[in-house]
Amino acid sequence: MTSSSETSATVPITDEPVFGSFVSGVVLTFGTRLLMVAGVFGSGIIIARWLGPEGFGTYAVLNVTVALALQIGSAGLPSANTYFIARDRTGTGPVWANAILFALLAGSLLTITVLILDWANPSLFGGVSARLLAIAAVSIPFQLLTLLGLNVLLALDRIRQLNLFDALSPAWVSVNAILVLMILRRGLFELVSFNTAAFVLLGLLLVMYLSRAVAKQSNRIRPDLRLLKAMLGYGVKFYVSIMAGTIILRADLLIVNHYRGAAEAGVYAVASQVSFLLLMLPGVIATLLFPRVAAAQDRRGEFAVRVTRHTTVIMLLTCFATAVFSFGLPLIYGARFTDATVQLLILLPGIFFLGLESVLVQHFTGTGLPRAIPLFWIVTVVFNIGLNLLLVPTFGARAAAFNSTMSYGLIFLLVAIYFRMKTGRGTAETFLLRTDELRNLFSFKRPATSTSTASSRTTA
Repeated sequence: MTSSSETSATVPITDEPVFGSFVSGVVLTFGTRLLMVAGVFGSGIIIARWLGPEGFGTYAVLNVTVALALQIGSAGLPSANTYFIARDRTGTGPVWANAILFALLAGSLLTITVLILDWANPSLFGGVSARLLAIAAVSIPFQLLTLLGLNVLLALDRIRQLNLFDALSPAWVSVNAILVLMILRRGLFELVSFNTAAFVLLGLLLVMYLSRAVAKQSNRIRPDLRLLKAMLGYGVKFYVSIMAGTIILRADLLIVNHYRGAAEAGVYAVASQVSFLLLMLPGVIATLLFPRVAAAQDRRGEFAVRVTRHTTVIMLLTCFATAVFSFGLPLIYGARFTDATVQLLILLPGIFFLGLESVLVQHFTGTGLPRAIPLFWIVTVVFNIGLNLLLVPTFGARAAAFNSTMSYGLIFLLVAIYFRMKTGRGTAETFLLRTDELRNLFSFKRPATSTSTASSRTTA
């Protein structure tokens, strides 16, 4: 009789009958993200050198404000889009129509809310210009459209198109930084204005493309309010986790800016930016894993565990390389960003654990998301904000980095323990590669795939 652990060891990581190859999808998406990294780093370096720590800090606060508005106001609908379409693609038309309706209405409400908050309490945004904030906020409905559209492409397994539209945003930001700051010799106001225009155009282009693509598969692309209610009801279960994760990742920069000023926030923004880039590959893996678990309802977690074991090795190598790279940050960004090295080194252990958690938790998000997961995130948010409010006013950005690492470690521990309770899989089985997996990994051999399975795959 074969044990469950032995069975899971024989399941190829590429063996996915409903979707295209998992490995090829990860490679394609990660390759695209590497190109996006060049845009993110390039624009960041240009903005930091031309505008200095204070200007870069203000720019980062604007970006964080919009990101928080998008995640808080999305109501979990992006994940619900992916879940509903992955389980039943015949409903793609109404799901996409509902997404457009929601983006325009909710996005406009979010824009108004940000402006009201700034009018009522300008210090909330660290003294950032109201005009700059208003221009950045105009992009919120269109960025929400883009976010929802990308999740529809993910559910439809259109990985190439997903990567194309995803890459356009940082590409345009890089072009804008070169054009506005280096060629036209203008300032932050013009840069934010150009970026907003780019986000509006990208959202409209994605709506046009995806509407045509969905029309070929669905006879009806009209909003279905009953379906929207069901989607929002399902999305709310994701909402707490999404919002809490966003707050933990982003709010610390706002707290540093509020208590320590834009200059220190600008330095911390560099360390945070690098740490977010380290989460790119586990984020890609988690993104492509989610619809597969949702479609297959893999409640034993066999595929998720196999993917998590490989992610452990990836994160170890990535964090080690980044520790060495961190000493070059002052050379890249300038001497005023020297403390970014220390801050990044403090962040690295937490980034390692958060990367693993982001992949392992897809077992739960794809099988209904039990209430325990949102509760874990609530506990972690309270822990994180409490530490930041206690330590950042006195110890500054280094304390924010330490608080983040402690918070990332906490959510990893809670999810890992819960996963073991629900699946019965031990720590070694979940996180450590087996001997045959190590051998295949370092010999660069692709796992064997049966002919019947290969023939049933759709093209990525």
